[in-house]
Amino acid sequence: MISSVRGRVLSVGLDHAVIEVGGVGFAVQATPSTLATLRRGEEASLATALVVREDSLTLFGFADAEACELFRLLQTVSGIGPRLALATLAVLEPGQLRKALADSNIAVLTQVPGIGRKGAERLSIELRDKVNALPSASPAATGPAGGVRSSVVEALVGLGFPVKQAEQAVDGVLLENGGADTSGVLRKALATLGTKR
Repeated sequence: MISSVRGRVLSVGLDHAVIEVGGVGFAVQATPSTLATLRRGEEASLATALVVREDSLTLFGFADAEACELFRLLQTVSGIGPRLALATLAVLEPGQLRKALADSNIAVLTQVPGIGRKGAERLSIELRDKVNALPSASPAATGPAGGVRSSVVEALVGLGFPVKQAEQAVDGVLLENGGADTSGVLRKALATLGTKR
């Protein structure tokens, strides 16, 4: 089991990053919010979960251990595989997900593409008690919009977009969605930039 990786970031894609560890480049699947924290050429450390299939070994990376534990926990529910678990953590921050599961908030859980009402009910029934047993990280302080803006602009530049174009896209998204989180702003900015290419 590969439980963490630390090394230089070789590249950052839309859904993965390549991190060099001991001369070997590991492709690590990750959420947009995790990818936004990575900078090409800089050192990074990610908590990871290795998913072994008959035809593949896939490494999933997370900025913190709490998200990694939630990723593993989600997969204990039948019908939830690694892709859907990662999508869940891309849409909901770990704190939001824990609260939604603990409160059986079906409306929040069905925001995840691929999770319908029945799936959300199954998730909340099976994980309601288990999610409270997981150690939680201290609630992250949400920085001002300026912190979100600079993080997302850096992530877009890391993906190869020109600085000016990235700044314009992020400013447009922040203007429309004032209190959006980093991953939400990144997704919307990417959608905006994708239509311009």
